[in-house]
Amino acid sequence: MKRVVLYGIIGFLLLDFMGIAVVKAQEVKSRVISGIVRNRDNRKELENVNVSVVGSNVGTVTNKDGVFSLKVSEEEISKGILVSHIGFLNVRLSVEELKRRGNGLVVWMNPTSQVLQEVNVYGGSPRELVEKAISKIAVNYADKSNLYTAFYRETVQKGRRYIGVAEAVMNVYKSDYSYRNTARDRSQLVKGRRLVSQRAKDTLSVKLAGGPATPIYLDVVKNGADLLDISNLDYYDFVMEKPASLDNRMQYVVSFYPSASLSYALYIGRFYIDQETLAFTRIEFEMDMSNKTKATSTILQKKPFGLRFRPIEVSYLVTYRQQNGKTYLNYIRNDVRFKCDWKKRLFSSVYTTTSEVVMVDREEAPANGIKSRDSFKHYHVFDDVVDEYWEPDFWKDYTIIEPTESLESAVEKLRKRNR
Repeated sequence: MKRVVLYGIIGFLLLDFMGIAVVKAQEVKSRVISGIVRNRDNRKELENVNVSVVGSNVGTVTNKDGVFSLKVSEEEISKGILVSHIGFLNVRLSVEELKRRGNGLVVWMNPTSQVLQEVNVYGGSPRELVEKAISKIAVNYADKSNLYTAFYRETVQKGRRYIGVAEAVMNVYKSDYSYRNTARDRSQLVKGRRLVSQRAKDTLSVKLAGGPATPIYLDVVKNGADLLDISNLDYYDFVMEKPASLDNRMQYVVSFYPSASLSYALYIGRFYIDQETLAFTRIEFEMDMSNKTKATSTILQKKPFGLRFRPIEVSYLVTYRQQNGKTYLNYIRNDVRFKCDWKKRLFSSVYTTTSEVVMVDREEAPANGIKSRDSFKHYHVFDDVVDEYWEPDFWKDYTIIEPTESLESAVEKLRKRNR
C-alpha cells in the first residue's frame, strides 16, 4: 500500500522559508502589457486566467482582482497575446489592438456554450478514462528536459490581516516525462525578497511541507508516486461530470472521491482531460478533512511543544498548458487554513497560507540541468539568503503575478510598522 504525500507550501511560517544562494538575474529590455480580464456576462473579474504571447513560451496568470502584467520584448509582442480560461472562449489580441488600447486594457471573455460544440462521449467508465490518460503521459508531455523561469509568491494571514509575504523568481529544471520521476527535477533561486510582521504575537514557528520546491512536488502528472499512481486509483470512486472548454478545446471532467479508509488522508477533486489527446490539463483537489488527525499528519512537519494545530482546509490547483503537440506545467496554487492555539488559552487564531507559482518562460535544457549544489534543499532557509526590503522597482524586467490591491495595501502597512 502506497502512502500519498502531496507537498504543499509553507516552510517555517514567519521564521524560515526554504532557499538557496542568489544567482545574478539577467536583465532584458522589455515592454509591459497590463490589463484586467472580466466575464462579459456579469462583468466580474476572472482569476487564474492564462495570458501568454502567441506562439511562445512566455506567459503569466491574472490575480484575484483579474489583473495581469506581462513583460515581453518588442519582438515577442509583435505576435500578439492570447487569453484563455476554463469555461471561456479564447481571446486573441493583435499588436495593433494592444497599441490602440494601451496598458490599461480590459479583456472581455465570453463563456462557452456547450450546445454549440461537438462533445465526444467516452464509451468506457470514468476510471478507465483516467487510466488511459495516465498511460498516455509519456506521449502527451515533454519528451525532453526543460528549464523554466518561474515566479513564486507565498503569503501568510492571521485572520484577514497579512503578517508575511515572500516572493522569488526561480529557475525550475524538469526532466522529461517518460519515467514520471522527479529525482532529477530541481528549483534554484534567482532573486527574492520577504517582508514579515515584527510583532511578537504574530510569530508562530510552524513547519508545513513544501516551500519554493512546489513545482517539483506538486507537478501531479510528473510525480508518479502521488495522486495519479495506478495503484492509488483503487482508493477512489470516479464520476463523469459535464464537459468543459479550455483553450477552445473540449475537456472530459472526471470527479473523484475517497472510497476507502486508510491510515492517511485522501483527496476529493476533479480531473480535466483533453478529449482529443487525453492529456491532463487541469487538476483541482482538496484534502479529505473528515479525519483531522490524518490530515494533520500529512501536512504538518514541525510545531512547538504545547501548540495545538488543527487544519480546516487544504486545497490545490495544478494546470498545464498545451503547445506544439506537447503539454507543459503552467501554474500551481496551494491554500491551507488552520487554527493554532496554546494549551490553557481560551481563544485560537485562524491562519491562511497561500502559495502560487507560475511558469513565465521555458526553454529546452541539457540533461544535467541545475546542479544539486545550487538547488533548494529541505534544510535551506529562505531568510538566510534573501534581503528584507521592498523597493517598488524590485522586479524590473521580470514577469510576476501582480499583487492584489489588498496585498499591496498590506505590504505598505507592514513596511510602515516595521520601521
